[in-house]
Amino acid sequence: MPQIVVLPHVELCPEGAVIDAVPGKSICDNLLDNGIEIEHACEKSCACTTCHVIVREGFAALTPSEEDEDDLLDKAWGLEPASRLSCQAVMPDDQDLVVEIPRYSINHAKENH
Repeated sequence: MPQIVVLPHVELCPEGAVIDAVPGKSICDNLLDNGIEIEHACEKSCACTTCHVIVREGFAALTPSEEDEDDLLDKAWGLEPASRLSCQAVMPDDQDLVVEIPRYSINHAKENH
């Protein structure tokens, strides 16, 4: 079973985590199923960027992003070449991933707390 290594995030996963991932399920769902409460303001419908992650290792094993995802990623905070929306990036069958959840998102409701 492939794993997702989540790099430390000050709020969501201060110590980092290593989780067993279900192939064919989105990175977002794998994180949520393992208690890592990544934001997903649009309910995983590819309509926002709050679930943005940076895939530090294993990026090439992911299926390519679609045009809708690419258009949204252009608006993501901290965009990098290995950025993906975790609700759209599906876990591969036999490749571990290392992901970083950016410190900030463009979710204004959360920022105004």
